[in-house]
Amino acid sequence: MLKSMTGFGRAEQVVGDKTFLVDIKSLNGKQFDLQLKMPAFLKPFEFNIRKVLSERLGRGTVDCSINLKETGNAKPVTINTGLAKAYYQPLAQLAAELNLDASSILSTLVKLPEVITPTSDTLTDEEWNIFEGMLHAATDNLNEHRLDEGRSLRADLELRIDNIRKQQAIVTELEPLRQTKIRENITRLLEEKVGKENYDGNRLEQELIYYIEKIDISEEQVRLNNHLDYFLTVLNEPVDEGKGKKLSFILQEIGREINTTGSKAYDSTIQKAVVLMKDELEKAKEQVLNVL
Repeated sequence: MLKSMTGFGRAEQVVGDKTFLVDIKSLNGKQFDLQLKMPAFLKPFEFNIRKVLSERLGRGTVDCSINLKETGNAKPVTINTGLAKAYYQPLAQLAAELNLDASSILSTLVKLPEVITPTSDTLTDEEWNIFEGMLHAATDNLNEHRLDEGRSLRADLELRIDNIRKQQAIVTELEPLRQTKIRENITRLLEEKVGKENYDGNRLEQELIYYIEKIDISEEQVRLNNHLDYFLTVLNEPVDEGKGKKLSFILQEIGREINTTGSKAYDSTIQKAVVLMKDELEKAKEQVLNVL
């Protein structure tokens, strides 16, 4: 099971005489990064809200918007006169500088944030419990989207690993031919430059064995194959939390073996296969960035 960090969740709930609408959007991120927008009277519960979202969503860049829908019920309000005066001075000065009519400043003031607020409008403990249940519903909805996206991610990652395996099979097939080609090329160069009768065949054979052992890529192919198997094992584990970082580390190891294979290849056909493996690896890395 795989879970993406990308998703959207929504929940609407009547709490007492208020109707709340919660929208949560999540994108990929290394840590939990929350942008929270909510009515001022929910400030006493901000820590609790952040804790709920953090525990239920894990990593990701999260944007949560909590809105109070109009209920039609009249509520006593408080006018923050100090804040209104603070707003008024710069507005009046600006109107004078621009030669604008200052008669509409009052209507503008009452629309500014926190100038008019409900009186003693907060949630009781019972209402908070209902509200918290709504947060759970919104995060559940978002996590369902994450699971849907995760299924698509898993299919794409499996495709990338399969494509790397196909190129690895080409490399494995070409490896014996590569060694033969290297041996023939060195022997031919010596015969052309030095002459067949002017070098020690036994010494040449010893040097060739030493050289071919240094550029042998069989160990890299074994490790690469093991890393690919391990990646698929982790990818399909039932646990759906914390896989993203683990998969990213495995891809780093896969990349290390591919790079070493390329540096030792000295063969144009194998180099082409290595380039294609690197291309698939980069696509896999981009996808893993979205995995929770």
